Amino acid sequence: MKNHSSDYYHERNIKNLDRIDELLDDLPSFCEDFLRGVETRTSTLTRLNYCYDLRIFFHFLTERKFRNKVPLDLTLEDLERVTDTDIEIFLSTLSNYRYHGKRLSCDERAKARKLSTVRSLFKYFFNKGLIEVNNTAKVATPKLHEKEIIRLESDEVEDMLNVAEYGNGLSNHANGYHDKTKIRDVAILTLFLGTGIRISELVGLNKNSIDLTTNSFIVTRKGGNHAILYFSDEVADAIRTYLMQRESDPKVPQAEEALFLSMQYKRITVRAVENLVKKYAKIVSPLKKITPHKLRSTYGTSLYRQTGDIYIVAEVLGHKDVNTTRKHYAAISEDSRKAVAGAVRLRKKDDDE
Repeated sequence: MKNHSSDYYHERNIKNLDRIDELLDDLPSFCEDFLRGVETRTSTLTRLNYCYDLRIFFHFLTERKFRNKVPLDLTLEDLERVTDTDIEIFLSTLSNYRYHGKRLSCDERAKARKLSTVRSLFKYFFNKGLIEVNNTAKVATPKLHEKEIIRLESDEVEDMLNVAEYGNGLSNHANGYHDKTKIRDVAILTLFLGTGIRISELVGLNKNSIDLTTNSFIVTRKGGNHAILYFSDEVADAIRTYLMQRESDPKVPQAEEALFLSMQYKRITVRAVENLVKKYAKIVSPLKKITPHKLRSTYGTSLYRQTGDIYIVAEVLGHKDVNTTRKHYAAISEDSRKAVAGAVRLRKKDDDE
C-alpha cells in the first residue's frame, strides 16, 4: 500500500506559502526573518496563522501606540518599547475591535492563540539577542474554560447513517441530487465515525491510500507524518461500495487520484464535507452543532468506552500528548461514576440475611 496523497498536501502547502508572501507585503520586514527562523519546526498552516495574528497585532500597535507609523514601518526597536500593559490592552480590545471596516471579536481561545503568536515573535528575537526586552513573558494567558464535549449518541449515529443512505427528512432541493451522492456520503460518514479521521486527512485520501485486503489506509497526520489506520468490516463495506460506484462512473477522469470526489469530479473540498455533515446532522440532532470534528469526538468517546484505555485512544486519534486526549474525554468518567454509584452498601436489606 502506497501513500499517494502527498500531491494534495504539496499543493496545499504551496497555496499557504503564496498567501504568506502576500501577507508579508503588509507586515514589518523583520517578520520574514521570524518566519524563516521557525520554519523547520512549524507547518505552513501554522506560519500562515502567525501572519494573520501578527497583522492584527501590528494594526493595534499603530492605532494605539505608534500612531505616526504603519505596520510596515515598525522596527525591532519598536518591539522593545512594547510593554506588558500594551499587550494586555491588546488582548482586551480583541473582545470587540474593528479591522478593515469590519466589527470582529475573539473568544478566550482565539485570544490565547494570538498571545502565543506574539510571544513566539518576541521570544525568537530575544533569544537571538536582537531585542533586549521581552515583556510578553509578564502577560498571563487568558483562562480557558473547558468546552462541553459535543458528540452523537449511538442511536443518533445510526439515524445519521440512515438519513444519508435513504434521504429521509431531506429538503426537496437536497433530495434532488441525493441519489448521486448518497453512496459517497455514507462512505464519508462511516469513515469519520469508524476511524476518528481528521477532515484534512479524509480530504487528502487518494484511492490508492486504501488497502481493502488488510482493512487499512495511510493518512498524513499533522506535521506531515504518515500513519497507518485500521478499520472494521462495516467501514470496509461502505468504502468498497463507493469505490465500485466510482470505478463504474465513466465521467470520473482517469487521472484523478482523489478518493472522494465532488459532483464536478474533482477532489472534494473541506467546505463541502463540512456542509454534508451539517446537512445530515441537523436532521437527526437539530440541537447539537455537529461538525466533522464532533464525529471524531464521537468515535473517540466510543473507543474509550469500549477499551477504557486512554493511551490507545490517543494513539489512534494521533494526539501527540495523551493529556490532550484526557482533556477531551475526561467527561466520559461520569459514566464510570454513575456505574459505581450503588456499589457501596451502607445497610443490609432484609433479604440479604
